[in-house]
Amino acid sequence: MGLSEAPGQNDTQALLSRTQAMELRWRDYRVERPLLNQEQLEELGSRSPALVTLQWRTWFRCSRARAHALLLQYLPVLAWLPQYSVRDWLLGDFLSGLSVAIMQLPQGLAYALLAGLPPVFGLYSSFYPVFVYFLFGTSRHISVGTFAVMSVMVGSVMESLAPDDDFLLGLNSTLDVAARDASRVQLASTLSVLVGLFQVGLGMVHFGFVVTYLSEPLVRAYTTAASVHVFVSQLKYVFGLHLSSHSGPLSLIYTVLEVCWKLPQTVVGTMVTAIVAGVLLVLVKLLNEKLRRHLPMPLPGELLTLIGATGISYGAGLQQAFGVDIVGKIPTGLVPPMAPHPQLFAKLLGNAFAIAVVGFAIAISLGKIFALRHGYRVYSNQVAGAISSLFILIIIIKLGELFQDLPKAVLAAVVIVNLKGMVMQFTDVFSLWKANRVDLLIWAVTFVATILLNLDLGLAVAVVFSLMLVVIRTQMPHYSVLGQVPDTDIYRDVAEYSGAREVPGVKVFRSSVTVYFANAELYSDSLKQRCGVDVDYLLSQKKKLLRKQELKLKRLQKENKLPKQAAASKGTSVSISVNTSVVDIGSNNGAEGSKAKEASAGTELEDTGARAPEDSKASDMSSLKALGLPQPDFHTLILDLSSFSFVDTVCLKSLKNIFRDFREIEVEVYMAACHAPVITQLEDGHFFDASITKQHLFASVHDAVLFALQHRRSGPIDPVLVTKL
Repeated sequence: MGLSEAPGQNDTQALLSRTQAMELRWRDYRVERPLLNQEQLEELGSRSPALVTLQWRTWFRCSRARAHALLLQYLPVLAWLPQYSVRDWLLGDFLSGLSVAIMQLPQGLAYALLAGLPPVFGLYSSFYPVFVYFLFGTSRHISVGTFAVMSVMVGSVMESLAPDDDFLLGLNSTLDVAARDASRVQLASTLSVLVGLFQVGLGMVHFGFVVTYLSEPLVRAYTTAASVHVFVSQLKYVFGLHLSSHSGPLSLIYTVLEVCWKLPQTVVGTMVTAIVAGVLLVLVKLLNEKLRRHLPMPLPGELLTLIGATGISYGAGLQQAFGVDIVGKIPTGLVPPMAPHPQLFAKLLGNAFAIAVVGFAIAISLGKIFALRHGYRVYSNQVAGAISSLFILIIIIKLGELFQDLPKAVLAAVVIVNLKGMVMQFTDVFSLWKANRVDLLIWAVTFVATILLNLDLGLAVAVVFSLMLVVIRTQMPHYSVLGQVPDTDIYRDVAEYSGAREVPGVKVFRSSVTVYFANAELYSDSLKQRCGVDVDYLLSQKKKLLRKQELKLKRLQKENKLPKQAAASKGTSVSISVNTSVVDIGSNNGAEGSKAKEASAGTELEDTGARAPEDSKASDMSSLKALGLPQPDFHTLILDLSSFSFVDTVCLKSLKNIFRDFREIEVEVYMAACHAPVITQLEDGHFFDASITKQHLFASVHDAVLFALQHRRSGPIDPVLVTKL
């Protein structure tokens, strides 16, 4: 046994020794490269301006390949249908189409009630859009058809422009249902045409960019609020109440108050029907979740409930015996298309645009979510939509009339039970509270605005608020002074990393966001504050003292009648020597003092003029030290521009002012880690000139720090410090 273990132990020791040796080599591993500023980097990389291609030139080019590409782009079915694999995909698409059709039948009937239209139009909406999307659609997973949010928005328009009160007959206030439905169908068809025109226009102008501003918290809050609208709209069918039409802001609140006020008028048979149907639907859904691994496809709970409820309603006569409201006549066959009424366009223009934007944004958002989840781009489709539309067509032509005795309360139960997923999104409040309070604020504002102002205005308020938050976030960035992490070339915020140390004599400043017109002044103020130097005070005091020197020199020149050559040399070391002598002699009065002052001044001027080339730096009284002003404890400022994504004219001016102000207090300024597009914008904005060149721009913060230490103005270079860096 011992003999068999010995080789293994030796191998382990050998492996450990090799690992230790590798670690030692890693510790000694160093990368040496020259320091690169932007000018040297462009020369080394052979930088040349990027070629600018004008997009409009390609729009007017005609070729067979371009025509074929445009045809496939706008009619995607021609691209994927020839490549369709019948053996691999047909069975799955058949089952998918069947399940979608089974789901669309009850939901189509139910959502037609949401839209305030006869139930058969819910079936039409489940057939035509699905077939059209089969030809022109680009998502494999979106099932186009009736949608709760859209149905509620259409229903709001119907109740606003064709309320029940406009169709009351006689003194007994009997509702002319046929006339009301005909008017609403006319409005809805015209509205659909307008929405389609708007969406075509939105697609042509690539309006999909709006999805960028619909963050996930915003979309989830919006759909959650929409579920509340849907739930409230179904209460009249659950309790069998006849409510007034409400539209516009606060309509949801008015509807809830009216429901509460009329609860004593509840039709018991209708409420019991809704409760029983709802319980059955919930039980079937729970059973599907429990047996989903063992079932080839979920049990069609909605369809079974509709069939059972229709049979019971017909056999027991629920309408006659208990006053349960039923769907009523469902015509068979397809209604011939009719042209829209242009005279209604003016009334429906605003609502059509709002519905078009909401529908467009939600459809694109869902399509991209599924595309990212399943790893494909939204550029292809399968034939499941065609199969589901075929099933719906059969129902419309032959089977629709069988559901005439279906209670509306059952459809309301179908709608309410299907809101479970949206209602569960209320838990987002707790997760966002822990994860991100700003996203929680977006969620809350979107939800409250959509509840109080309705779906169209609520979405507008939510998008505007999100954009405002983006601006506010740029107004409240994180500014930091960076220090070096020991034994690395990494620089981090010294306030967050206790191990990070500022390089002596060098300040590295960074902003967490790009600088533009809205926060440029804030960037400059924060920079001066974080540096620990009152730059504005030093500049004002320096200007004041230099102005005093200039006035003294002029007075001295006037008193002593200095030659014009001396007057022309003001601001040099000559003027400073004169000022120094004036301070020393100023206490002497009388003729002798004046003569002594003249002699001393003349001698001083001659001596200073002779040694000016040699001692000009030492005797330069315009320096902070000579003026008696406090000096900054650093000699170099490095601006980390790695977070800059663009620069505008205000940013360029602010950067120039920073260079000017800090140079006035004897601090050199460099920039580092600037992205290529920003460099191009700096060049286009004529930022670089004789005083600010590309030699002041470095590839990394570490390069800038090393360069600053090697070229600092005062004192010898510390080799130990440079070696550590």
